[in-house]
Amino acid sequence: QRLSPCPLGERLCSVEEAAAGSGTYTRHGFIFSSLAGCLEKKSESSGLPVVSVVRDAESQLLPDVGAVVTCKVCSINSRFAKVHILYVGSTPLKSTFRGTIRREDIRATEKDKVEVYKSFRPGDIVLAKVISLGDAQSNYLLSTAENELGVVVARSEAGVQMVPISWCEMQCPRTHTKDFRKVARVQPQFLQT
Repeated sequence: QRLSPCPLGERLCSVEEAAAGSGTYTRHGFIFSSLAGCLEKKSESSGLPVVSVVRDAESQLLPDVGAVVTCKVCSINSRFAKVHILYVGSTPLKSTFRGTIRREDIRATEKDKVEVYKSFRPGDIVLAKVISLGDAQSNYLLSTAENELGVVVARSEAGVQMVPISWCEMQCPRTHTKDFRKVARVQPQFLQT
């Protein structure tokens, strides 16, 4: 029978009650889940039921190294931008993953001259590529150092969606003020309609 959702590392039952199936491990006489998913308990004719944890198809989707992700900028400082990853490719994520775009990963050329506040602002929607699965804070490291990557949607001070006018500038159609951004040359398959 299929049971409740089960987080990673959850203590499921004692080894006297059941046998450990796939997606589980035993320690100190108890069975724990080795992945997040749904708990399944199957009765075996030979005796103990078998508990296993089955991944949800949805929860399986994780940002992977090399994946192009859509993210939203939360905060910036002089060394990096913090983002929330919203999509992997064109698939929306069920839960939010945090990412960091470091100053040196913003663009491919003249890295030493890059300024974070001239590349991103909080609220921007950015296309980026996952370059590593991050550190203890479970932050994904992202890069926008390709022409196709960078800011795809930005709002001006007036709250209007800005129009890209070059690879490093966007303009507010209402006030005509210009702002610096690391602008993505968006490929059609990444445009979220």
